[in-house]
Amino acid sequence: MDIRNLLKQLKNKEISVEEAYAQLKNLPYEDLGFAKIDHHRSLRKGFPEVIYCQGKTPEQISKIALRISQNKHDVLATRADRKAYQAIKKVLKKAKYHETAKIVAVQKEPIVSGSLISIITAGTADLPVAEEATVTAEFLGNKVEKFYDVGVAGIHRLLKNIKKIQAAKVMIVVAGMEGALPSVIGGLVDKPVIAVPTSVGYGSSFEGLAALLTMLNSCAPGVAVVNIDNGFGAAVMAHTILRSSEK
Repeated sequence: MDIRNLLKQLKNKEISVEEAYAQLKNLPYEDLGFAKIDHHRSLRKGFPEVIYCQGKTPEQISKIALRISQNKHDVLATRADRKAYQAIKKVLKKAKYHETAKIVAVQKEPIVSGSLISIITAGTADLPVAEEATVTAEFLGNKVEKFYDVGVAGIHRLLKNIKKIQAAKVMIVVAGMEGALPSVIGGLVDKPVIAVPTSVGYGSSFEGLAALLTMLNSCAPGVAVVNIDNGFGAAVMAHTILRSSEK
């Protein structure tokens, strides 16, 4: 809900006091019983509440998505399977499913700020996490350039693209196995690097813990780390950095 626009409409007598009250009565959140939807989040964060689908039924997901949309917000649902997508699609016909990223998006008009984020993966197996970051970053209005499968096992692939990577204002680096790629990139760029460990790897990778510890112990300055497989969180952090610098 755009409260500033609502107040202008009320001032200009385009809507009645009762109509304005009807729109404001669910602030700061709307209680659905099984969920409390934070309609004020866009005022505080610059984008609306995002639906995390794991652990929710398709019916719960669709009801949340519908109420977010009815309050004039775009909808983003992460970790969504096809059942969640189909449930949202029934109530919001413009819903689009990004299968690799496991994200459902409903956007009235795409937002493009012009800010560029490089998203880099060590291997093809890291694509689901990288695509979660890509779809989220683009949903928030950022431009994305992708550099996939350029890990340290073939460092020449990275070096061939390093000038293009350096053109971005923020880098999101996604890697499993030993998780060395963010440190390498951190030593080659003068921009913030957001490292995303993935659960890709053999037994001793401990489902991403080895990569997480490597990234936390990076010798390259300027590397920050999000949780294992958290492409969404990395994209939001990159977007927040860009918004802060633009302001």
